[in-house]
Amino acid sequence: MPAATIDPAPTTAAVAAAPPLRRRFTCMLYEGVLLFGVLSASTAAYLLLRPFLQKTGLDSPVSMQLWSFLILGCYFTWFWQRSGQTLAMQTWRMRVENARGMPPRWPQAALRYLLAWLWLPPSAAVGHALGLVKGPFVGVLCAGLLIWILLALLDPRRQFLHDRLAGTRLTDLRQPKR
Repeated sequence: MPAATIDPAPTTAAVAAAPPLRRRFTCMLYEGVLLFGVLSASTAAYLLLRPFLQKTGLDSPVSMQLWSFLILGCYFTWFWQRSGQTLAMQTWRMRVENARGMPPRWPQAALRYLLAWLWLPPSAAVGHALGLVKGPFVGVLCAGLLIWILLALLDPRRQFLHDRLAGTRLTDLRQPKR
């Protein structure tokens, strides 16, 4: 029985619309719940390695943050290059794809992951410049993330800035309403 073939380069008319921002935000919240487990497991692994890291002088808060950043990067890039969908994206029926309508390859998925963090340095700089700590600082970070998300409203195809820069796009996999 022959396998169905997928057209690797859909026409622009065949490109699915971007998911609404509300669904994307809800998907992000759900992703955060799932990432709690991922980060818990990675922290346990880090703590098992901590005696070795302390002996070599590599244990520090920054090394723990870099470890978490790398684990999250592996999680996202693995899922995106594999199917274009993380577990949360599967639930909310959306996916990341490249210009040809296929899941991004490793380098493009990694670039998308890195670019998705571009909202953080300016937000943190504002928080530090205002001398904020704890709750107010987190509030500035949340405001920066919200601004980043809302920038998609300025894009004619409602794509995030990091998707534009990485050459990827989010598509809505729900059946179009008739």
